[in-house]
Amino acid sequence: MGPLHGDLTIESQFYQNVVVMRHGDRIDNFEPLWTSTAARPWDPPLVEAGKVRAYCMGQRLRNQLGFPIHRVFVSPFLRCLQTDNEVIIALCAVADHRDDPNDLSSNGVVIDPSKIKVSIEYGLCEMMNLRAIRPNVAPNDGVFDFNLSQCEAVLPAGTIDHAAEQLHKELPKWQETLEGARTRYLEVRGYQVQFELWRKGEG
Repeated sequence: MGPLHGDLTIESQFYQNVVVMRHGDRIDNFEPLWTSTAARPWDPPLVEAGKVRAYCMGQRLRNQLGFPIHRVFVSPFLRCLQTDNEVIIALCAVADHRDDPNDLSSNGVVIDPSKIKVSIEYGLCEMMNLRAIRPNVAPNDGVFDFNLSQCEAVLPAGTIDHAAEQLHKELPKWQETLEGARTRYLEVRGYQVQFELWRKGEG
């Protein structure tokens, strides 16, 4: 490539496509009484329709995006893990053994787990304050407990990348500020870029 602005020459260019996705339909938006008996009312799962929507979105990404997705970073919250599970199944699908042609779920779909690698990143969780966590479900002591192994078990087997080090090894402190959350997201984004550069041998 020729010179740019005098002596400055671009030897190579690194393009990184980023897709940001929100989680699917969560159960507490459809069953308000769910929180009254839930052991973890602040960590609702998806309803079945939310899983189907996530799987269908994964199919659309695969067919229409125009570039492959190789790596996924995900929040430890269950609704996010379940959303990613469905999307990853769609992106990695190699065979479909479903008997019902009207079945829109991921049931019976066979995947190649080598297509995508996944990392759980605590720094991607939502704002840890009452603006994002509903006051009626937030733990009184501000403790949100996640077991990393249990989080990984929600995702498709063989997709977890244990070589990718977490930027945030702990959850943000409860009642973090809006500015603190913004800074956290920018830190994680910068880390993801550097990680991909390192993985490709360009960092």
